[in-house]
Amino acid sequence: MSGTTDLPSAAGQRVLDAVVAVTSDLDLPLVLRRIVEAAMELTGARYGALGVLDASGRERLAQFIPLGLSDDEVAAIDHWPHGEGLLGELIDHPAPIRVPEIADDVRSAGFPDGHPPMHTFLGVPVRVRETVFGNLYLTDKLGAGGAREEFSAEDEAAVVALAAAAGVAIENARLYGRAKQVGVLEDRDRIARDLHDVVIQRLFASAMTLMSVQPLVTDPNARTRIEETVSDLDETIRQIRSTIFALHTATDPDAPSIEDRFRAQAEAATTVLGFAPEVSVEVSSEGSGAGVSDGGPSLPAEVADQLVVVLGESLTNVARHAQASTVVVHLAVTAHEARLTVTDDGVGIQPGGRRSGLRNMQARAAALGGSSTATALPEGGTRLEWWVPLV
Repeated sequence: MSGTTDLPSAAGQRVLDAVVAVTSDLDLPLVLRRIVEAAMELTGARYGALGVLDASGRERLAQFIPLGLSDDEVAAIDHWPHGEGLLGELIDHPAPIRVPEIADDVRSAGFPDGHPPMHTFLGVPVRVRETVFGNLYLTDKLGAGGAREEFSAEDEAAVVALAAAAGVAIENARLYGRAKQVGVLEDRDRIARDLHDVVIQRLFASAMTLMSVQPLVTDPNARTRIEETVSDLDETIRQIRSTIFALHTATDPDAPSIEDRFRAQAEAATTVLGFAPEVSVEVSSEGSGAGVSDGGPSLPAEVADQLVVVLGESLTNVARHAQASTVVVHLAVTAHEARLTVTDDGVGIQPGGRRSGLRNMQARAAALGGSSTATALPEGGTRLEWWVPLV
C-alpha cells in the first residue's frame, strides 16, 4: 500500500504530543492502551485496537486491546479477532495497509458475530527493536460533521511515527517491569529475614518469659490469662512463619516449585471432586534455560501465586457445576508466557452458570496483561484457558 510521507509541521506537533503521552508511563498495560488512544486521536478514527502477537506461535494474537466500543457492543461480540483477513495480512507482511472499504478488499475475512460494521481501515506494525511486537488497527475515520473519510497518507505517516516511539515505550515498560520485579523480590527477602530474625525471636522470648513467671502466679484467673496469652503468641508465630514461607516462595530456591504447588492444590480438591485431577507442567527451554526451577523461563512470584489461585477457583467451579468424572490440568511455561489449561468432561457451560468465577479469573489475567477463555467442547465438557505474558 501507500508509503509514508513527510509530516507537515502541525501534524508533526500532534505526533510529538502523542509520543509524549505514550512515553509518560512505565506500566505496560497502560502504555499499550495509550498507544491505541494516541493513534485514534491522531487520525480521527472511531475505533482502534492493538493486537499483540503471540511470541510462542500457538496463536496469531496473544492479546487484543480494543477501544471505541461501548460496553453493549463488547458484550455482543462472539469473540475477539484471531488475526485473520486484513489483520492476518498485516501479521504475515508487516507493512502499513490502508483500505477505503474493508468489505470490498479481497483480503478481508469479515467480522465475528455481533461485531459492529466497520469500513475504512489503517493498519501499522509496532516493532520493539527489530521484532514485530504487534499491530495497530484503526477503522472508520470521522471527518467534519462526523462524516466517514478514508485514511490519508498523512494519517499513515503519523501512525508510523507513533508506532516507532511506541516500540521504545514498550521496551522501556518491559525493562521497568523487570527491574521492579527484582526490587520486589529483594524487598520480600528483606522482610522475610526481618520477620524471622527480629519479630519471631522477640515474640518467642516474650512467650518464654510469661511461661517462666507462670509458676510464681497464685491467682488462678491470672494463670489462665497467661496461658491464653502464650497460646495467642504461639498462634501469631505460626502465622508469621506462614507469611515468611509465602515470601520465600519467590526467592528461596528450596521453596516448593509451581508443579508442587499445583499438585498440592489438586490434592486438596480431590475430596470435593470425588477423584484426583491429572496434573502436568511443561516447561519449554526455547530461548532460555532448561526449566522454571533450574535456570529456565522465569515465573514471577505474582504470576505463580495467581496461577495457583486460578487453578483453585477452576477446580472449585468444576466440583460445583460440571458433574465431571475427569479433570486434566496442564501448565505450559515458555520464555514468553504462562498458560494454564483446565479441561473437564462434565456438562459444559450452562446458561447462567460459572459466570462470576470466570469474571474473576478474567480480571486476574487482565491485571497481568493476559486473558482467559472458557469454551464448551463439542464432545461435552469445558476447557478453561488462562494465560499471561512473561515478557
